Amino acid sequence: MNEAWFLGFLVCYPFVGGFLSWIAGQWAGRRAMASGGGHDAQRMADAMLRDSGFCADFFAVTECLAMGWLFVRYAGMVGEGAVLSLHVAEVCGFGFSFTLDGFRLLYAMIVAFMWMMTVILSRQYFTGYPNTPRFYLFLLLTLGATMGVFLSANLYTTFVFFEMMSFTSYVWVAQEETVPALRAADTYLAVAVIGGLVMLMGIFGIRHELGTLEIAALAKAAAGYENKTVLYALGSCMLVGFGAKAGAFPLHIWLPKAHPVAPAPASALLSGILTKTGIYGVLVITCGLFLHDAKWGNLILAIGAVTMLIGALLAVCSIDLKRTLACSSMSQIGFILIGVGMQCLLGEENALAVHGTMLHMVNHSLIKLVLFLAAGVIYWNAHALDLNEIRGFGRKKPLLKAIFLTGALAIGGIPFFGGYISKTLLHESIVEYGSVGVMRALEYVFLFSGGLTVAYMTKLFVAIFVEENRDRARQEKYDSQTGYMNGESTFALAGSALVLFIWGLFPHTVMDRAAALGQGLMRLAGFGETVHYFSLTNLCGGLVSITIGALVYLFVIRKILMKEGAYINRWPSWLDLENRIYRPLLMEFVPLVLGACCLVPDGLTDRIVQVLIPVGAVFARAYERAPDGLVVGLRKSIYRDSPLPRERLEGNPFTDALGGIMNAAQAVANCLWRRKHPLQVDHRHTLALRYEELRENGMIIGRSLSFGLMLAGVGLCLTLVYILWM
Repeated sequence: MNEAWFLGFLVCYPFVGGFLSWIAGQWAGRRAMASGGGHDAQRMADAMLRDSGFCADFFAVTECLAMGWLFVRYAGMVGEGAVLSLHVAEVCGFGFSFTLDGFRLLYAMIVAFMWMMTVILSRQYFTGYPNTPRFYLFLLLTLGATMGVFLSANLYTTFVFFEMMSFTSYVWVAQEETVPALRAADTYLAVAVIGGLVMLMGIFGIRHELGTLEIAALAKAAAGYENKTVLYALGSCMLVGFGAKAGAFPLHIWLPKAHPVAPAPASALLSGILTKTGIYGVLVITCGLFLHDAKWGNLILAIGAVTMLIGALLAVCSIDLKRTLACSSMSQIGFILIGVGMQCLLGEENALAVHGTMLHMVNHSLIKLVLFLAAGVIYWNAHALDLNEIRGFGRKKPLLKAIFLTGALAIGGIPFFGGYISKTLLHESIVEYGSVGVMRALEYVFLFSGGLTVAYMTKLFVAIFVEENRDRARQEKYDSQTGYMNGESTFALAGSALVLFIWGLFPHTVMDRAAALGQGLMRLAGFGETVHYFSLTNLCGGLVSITIGALVYLFVIRKILMKEGAYINRWPSWLDLENRIYRPLLMEFVPLVLGACCLVPDGLTDRIVQVLIPVGAVFARAYERAPDGLVVGLRKSIYRDSPLPRERLEGNPFTDALGGIMNAAQAVANCLWRRKHPLQVDHRHTLALRYEELRENGMIIGRSLSFGLMLAGVGLCLTLVYILWM
């Protein structure tokens, strides 16, 4: 068999596994219902989890083994470019194209490894949970879609699997079906759909202007394109879609809200992998359309700096374990974007930025796998995430303490751990460009954000593993817990921490070789000079951040963000961008502008249009509300409601008629065969209540954001079908 088809196997195999896992869970549930008389819900949930979980384990482990074989086989050959390419023609018009180079090989391996570990741990996490087959179905569907994104060879393939990944991962956020989970899922889906639609506009424009969507050909096509303004506009459209998934400011709003409500295995993948699909897209656009472009680099640098700082500030103020880790992910994405921006500014001498970007992506993925899985262990034992409630949980749990400490030290940039190496490379890339003016300010923000990372990770570690809970009974309960992890969960969590620890121990032997794998995608020819990571100069940079972190922890977190021994969140609620800006904007401003645009005649100058838009908005709103106001006024005056002789109190004519027939049949039955046990049910009222319930559910669905987004998605699909058909 042609080995190129192995790329297609890696993408399609998880889809098959997802449906088989769901079927296995459903069959197990039906068997449990039959054996238990249909009344033991817990038995059914356990049976569904067991069978669907084992099936998902098999497919995740075999996917990882297959990817491992591919990694061993081709790791030494990818330095010269792509080693495998696959084009599947006649699929969705353009066909799908996949390729395998160094970057894709490494990240596909990380994806497979992280999915395997999260699937193994999730069986204990979901003990007693309903709907586990559904979770495993969408977990494996997302694995296939994510593989499709990272192995894609053109932007069309990237877009299809990128959007597929967004819709399948939506179920992760909404899994528990609570009000906060559904609202966070709505936000996640809204950002994904809007970002995807904007990205699609950019893809259409790139195809029209450059004549190609092949990722490998973008740099050459863009180099010969003279109208940079158009190229910047198209790149910005792509940046919106990819930046939204990465969690970059100001499209980060889904990230701090989705993680606390999503299951911990899902949070590990959302933070560690799905955000990296967005970074992958940013790298494709930056290194394809804007290779060594200083203007584009400054844009990415500005977004990265704001994302890095705000994410760290949010994490310092947060008192929810998973929300803190989510805000931390936002901050670390900012660090990565700093590396992407520095690649543009440094030009052909950007080896430090390329290697720092690549390594910090890998570091962050592995770190968040460890930290979020550890958070899952804490949650399923303590059933809480608030630091004041889980305080002291890990005081007598040395294994969990060592695992969490490994992730905390790595993300804090402590020497001899992986995060120190990647942050050193990123910091040195800033210094290499020149520490004057704006770049000096950027260096200070970089070091300060690194210090905030040390501060909030110290807060988490001290609260969970050092301090005692203020509730003595709860602390005694925590201290007495012994079997808080089973063997599978211990393997998944300890194995992930061991990989992270070994990864950071060998910076030149392991990490430098991994950094070299990303050079092809980022178009770096030579490796550059070898960096002495533990020289006095580089150690001083790390020590500056550690010192800042210690000061912030002692004088801000302990003095300002604690009150009477309890952790408090002092972040102002009015800084919530979603509730203060985005939702009001979507609900009010957009309809006004659309209505105003309908009133603006053609041929006016731009200045006149700018004046007419707000004026038209006022008239549009008044015109919209006028009929309703007129009707309400007439009904309160001339046509005031009056009781009708046969006015129906509830239901509709159909429920009234059917209920009457059922009442008559009930009366006949009570006179004949049910005389000893007559029924006294008002079927008119029962049917009317059922009718009102269905109508209310229909109104809720019809007015929900999810329903509107679903219609938008259907419209997008119909548009794509029409384009492909024509």
